[in-house]
Amino acid sequence: MEIKIILPDGSERQVPKGIKAKEVLKDFLTKEIVGAKLNDKIIDFETPLTEEGTLSLLTTKDPEALELLRHTAAHVMAQAVKELFPEAKLAIGPAIENGFYYDFDYERSFTPEDLKQIEKRMKKIIKKRLPLVREDIPKEQAIALFTELNEPYKLELIKEIPEETVSIYRQGDFVDLCCGPHLPHTGLVKAYKLLSVAGAYWRGDERNPMLWRIYGTAFFTKEDLEEYLAKLEEAKRRDHRRLGKELELFSIEDEVGPGLILWHPKGALIRKLIEDFWKDEHLKRGYELVVTPHIARRHLWQISGHLDFYAENMFAPMKIDEVEYQLKPMNCPFHILIYKSRRRSYRELPIRWCELGTVYRYERSGVLHGLMRVRGFTQDDAHIFCREDQLEEEIFKCLDLTVYFLSTFGFKEYQIFLSTRPDKYVGSEEIWEKAEGALRKALEDKGLSYEIDPGEGVFYGPKIDIKIKDVLGRFWQCSTIQVDFNIPERFNITYIGEDNQRHRPIMIHRALLGSLERFFGVLIEHYAGAFPVWLSPVQAIVITVADRHIPFAERVLERLKGADIRVSPDFRNEKLGFKIREAQLQKIPYMLIIGDKEVENEALTIRTRKGENLPLMSVEDFIARIREEISAKTIN
Repeated sequence: MEIKIILPDGSERQVPKGIKAKEVLKDFLTKEIVGAKLNDKIIDFETPLTEEGTLSLLTTKDPEALELLRHTAAHVMAQAVKELFPEAKLAIGPAIENGFYYDFDYERSFTPEDLKQIEKRMKKIIKKRLPLVREDIPKEQAIALFTELNEPYKLELIKEIPEETVSIYRQGDFVDLCCGPHLPHTGLVKAYKLLSVAGAYWRGDERNPMLWRIYGTAFFTKEDLEEYLAKLEEAKRRDHRRLGKELELFSIEDEVGPGLILWHPKGALIRKLIEDFWKDEHLKRGYELVVTPHIARRHLWQISGHLDFYAENMFAPMKIDEVEYQLKPMNCPFHILIYKSRRRSYRELPIRWCELGTVYRYERSGVLHGLMRVRGFTQDDAHIFCREDQLEEEIFKCLDLTVYFLSTFGFKEYQIFLSTRPDKYVGSEEIWEKAEGALRKALEDKGLSYEIDPGEGVFYGPKIDIKIKDVLGRFWQCSTIQVDFNIPERFNITYIGEDNQRHRPIMIHRALLGSLERFFGVLIEHYAGAFPVWLSPVQAIVITVADRHIPFAERVLERLKGADIRVSPDFRNEKLGFKIREAQLQKIPYMLIIGDKEVENEALTIRTRKGENLPLMSVEDFIARIREEISAKTIN
């Protein structure tokens, strides 16, 4: 059987189905070409062509070629590990965003010294320029091969493959179960670095064996690698877990449990500032505040559909008076029941209810990560009940409010995704198409560029996801707008229309910041703990040069407190340089230094946390300056 392939020069050719890409592309291959794409799928030269389409070429300049490089680097690393530690068993080793990893079953964790040895062995393998050759073999042959190699994890994977043939890749004496794609040979792996080792359960299940995951990264040039490693160092400097401890913002304690956050006074103060701003802005825009319980009868989650589609992320139920109760994973069913508490008229719609509601979701211990992945968190939740003719305008308003909030906190760049129907969902395809169409139309009418994220909607409806870009160029999922025709139907909520008949409202689920915990973690790293003045727990510190300056300093302190400036004193008998360094480490925006000159002139010498010295300034002028910054929510 033959298939039609359009070649990189635009010409067409009929080729035997299953022919390797390198045979079709042989007239186009140069040393700069490292891979190809068939339609939108990245392939290597060993890939059999089994469907019609258009072939295009990839060079080392194409960002997509990094997938080939990193997947190959993972195999080179696995080969090096097997040569140095023959008892290690292979699990899986994919290319991931910004790098690659490989999981190994070994008697102990790999040490930093081991990683150095593995890197050295990788260099030897790379120098050999070993071709990566693909073979498609019968399943029984693959089972025999990996049984002989004593690779139990590969055998488990093979037995779950439904096809009768499987693909393997060989490089020298090393062989791996893999579907590709890869570079033509190991010599093209130029700039690489092994980064860390972490424990990872086989298939992410705590009931399975603990494996050792080696992370690494690779680039086509040394310059790109060095730039990335410098970024990693900057990310470590900004790590919210380290800064959270140093700045006394929050902690996670074993006695409390993993994934559960203790907010310390400074962190709790910042949280209050965020919450107050959030509530005030919602009230200005026609939202009403609601408050709901932390638990409910488990039956509620059966009605909502969460038990059918979300049970693995819910905590085990508890029994109260012989009735099963559930820690809430979502706030939406409570808001629906408030809506349902009395008859509603079309004249009342839209109804906008918002809540900073704490929810609880079970996350496996291996994926918990500081504030970014937790088990208890507070969603900045809102639900809008509206008529169909109001839907587009309400989505517009949600988008506008989202952009306003993100920009106020200093995030000007973001990506927008339209997440469509997943494999498991409730409701009819017709309802889903209507919901997806409403979101798509709102985005297009707003003139916003977006990408489709297929299958990433929630079980009850599609959504718009907005990912913010931080100062290091990383994207974080925070904001979401979801259109839901399904849950209103499951709870049978209605309103009385102008025709005096019952009609079904549409429900919009909406979060701007996502969760306060995660958003706070992003803020810490975005600002490296040096929050804008309006969010800083301590906005200024009064520092005395000597004890004789304390009386004037105390008057300054009281004047600032009276002006609602968050200020603290440092009147200790320590050297001035020491006190300034400590204030800078605490990321305090302004240091107000008082010595003889300041007492004489009843003024302040002001030093910023960036090291800038401002001209001598009166107390009243400083108050005016800082108040303006706070009022404008200036991003420094």
